[in-house]
Amino acid sequence: MANVNKAKAASPGTAASVRRWGSYATLEKWKDFLFALPALAFLGVFLYYPLVNTIYISFTDWNMVRPDKELVGFKNYNWLFTNEDFYQSLQVTFLYTIMDVVLTLGFGLLLALLFNVSSKVYAFMRGVIFMPYYISMVIASMVFLWIYNGSYGFLNAVVGYFGIAPHDWLINPATVLPALVGVSLWKGVGFAMILFISGIRSIPVEYYEAAAIDGASRFHSFRYITLPLLSPMTLFLLITTFIASMQVFQSIHVMTNGGPLGASNAIVYWIYNMAFEQFRIGRASALIMIFFVIILVLTLLQWIVSRKKVHYEG
Repeated sequence: MANVNKAKAASPGTAASVRRWGSYATLEKWKDFLFALPALAFLGVFLYYPLVNTIYISFTDWNMVRPDKELVGFKNYNWLFTNEDFYQSLQVTFLYTIMDVVLTLGFGLLLALLFNVSSKVYAFMRGVIFMPYYISMVIASMVFLWIYNGSYGFLNAVVGYFGIAPHDWLINPATVLPALVGVSLWKGVGFAMILFISGIRSIPVEYYEAAAIDGASRFHSFRYITLPLLSPMTLFLLITTFIASMQVFQSIHVMTNGGPLGASNAIVYWIYNMAFEQFRIGRASALIMIFFVIILVLTLLQWIVSRKKVHYEG
């Protein structure tokens, strides 16, 4: 009875404390927010502030030399949408992206099917194929500069054995984009292979055993079991490879400088050229915002269309 009276006596203070600081659930929410605050501050400083500042600069005429930024409204956007170089750059970027995504995913899946064998020899071969993924794109581009050289390049020496005349692979507008895609494919196909192998090995073997009992061939097992159950991994690789390909820059900067005749002048390289060589920061910022919207919209469309065909086991 005494304990009850003490509890009643303490209840007004406890109620006041709850009213002052909120419920326990509210305190827990504030605690979670405080733990996330450093990450939010990091995103605010290095992501959201630069994004908002880029939007502002896109409406100005600024060259980084003078401190003042003259507001010009939509002049930079109008200049881009009426410039033929903008549409050529879009075309170059999309052609490169389509080739890179299709070849990387296609060869990655093919290599995954070929090297999905549990043995030390195949493990070593998988490591050799995956190794270029860790090599810097700048270093890879410098190596391929020698491979594609029109006078003494390794590629011309190889095709010469088949009676094919030597080519200036990086000077010919018809071959420069496939040459750049070759660098990206050599560097990234091993990563796609490893992810596809992990996806294949996560498929229960019972599905294949049941299909074999029903008389299904290997092709039908691949068509109706492997491909559908690999769809989540395929969607992940599709989106990540697409975003990376749209932002191609380093190989172009090292190997072609956007040439010849603008045949490799992708959008990100054009942004760099416009900002740090021509010092037209306003136009470059406007192009950044247009490019950001294009990637965002196309990525969302890929996700919306693909998720209807993605099969998650269980």
